[in-house]
Amino acid sequence: MSAEPVSPEAVLVPAVRVPGYLRTTGWRARVRRAPGGAPLLKAAVFLLGLAFVLLGGALIVAPGPLTIPPVLLGLYIWSTEFGWADRQLQRARASARVAWADAQRRPVLSAVVTLGGLVALGVAVWAAGRWDLVPRVLEVVGLR
Repeated sequence: MSAEPVSPEAVLVPAVRVPGYLRTTGWRARVRRAPGGAPLLKAAVFLLGLAFVLLGGALIVAPGPLTIPPVLLGLYIWSTEFGWADRQLQRARASARVAWADAQRRPVLSAVVTLGGLVALGVAVWAAGRWDLVPRVLEVVGLR
């Protein structure tokens, strides 16, 4: 009976990412096992993720893609503890792959749009400093 050699590809099992909320070992599992640890961990993860999502929301006023990284970081933080956030993160990754492929198909347009956003940001920062716009806006809004 002769055995055929097995290729390494046939033996390898693809790595599966196990979200933090499903892991049974590590520091999160120890925190969850402590009395009151599970709700405390969920609350801490939720608040940390929320801080980054709100930062991204605050950056909406800035031109360009500056709002995306903090929102994605907040979503990633949430995905370590919440299944719904993990599913949303997978959808965001798929959308990012499509956007990257589109940008690679039109590199000149992508570069022009990016540079235009950076120039607009620079002009906005310059104008805010030149004409003291921040104190004026705070005064108009009534926060000063």
